[in-house]
Amino acid sequence: MKKTLGKRIAELRKEKGLKQDALAEKLSVSPQAVSKWENDLTCPDISLLPLLAETLDVTVDQLLTGNDPTPIVQISSPEQKKDIKDMVLRIVCESYKGDKANINLPLSIAEALLTSEGCSLKLNGAFCGNDIDLKEILNLVHHGVVGNLMEAEDQKGDTVRIFVE
Repeated sequence: MKKTLGKRIAELRKEKGLKQDALAEKLSVSPQAVSKWENDLTCPDISLLPLLAETLDVTVDQLLTGNDPTPIVQISSPEQKKDIKDMVLRIVCESYKGDKANINLPLSIAEALLTSEGCSLKLNGAFCGNDIDLKEILNLVHHGVVGNLMEAEDQKGDTVRIFVE
């Protein structure tokens, strides 16, 4: 059975070593309000969710669903390794201006292009930062690395996330 929002709030609060009144003070609400949330009698106001999530050191999505949206990086054993034809490289770039790019590249295609004579494949963009060397990413994948490979944000607020599924 999934935990309720109230139970997640209570668990995360305790993990952070906060008392109900300390959390209430950080959020500018009463300790009774926090108690009601944790006992599933009421829910926090939607405008409090970003600050509540930040205070509890989770994303709003994690707070509401209990799911971790970011796959963690892991190294698969030889027996667990997926065939490269079943894997996808995902690159998500978002600029502070609101521009977005989502790339979903089957790794078998990237590998075929890279093994073709005279063919190189590098991705770059105005807001995706430095070149992304797919040859190095494929090398990592061949060694069993999967999950969230990189997440970066520059001073302006441009973000890039690279992961393999």
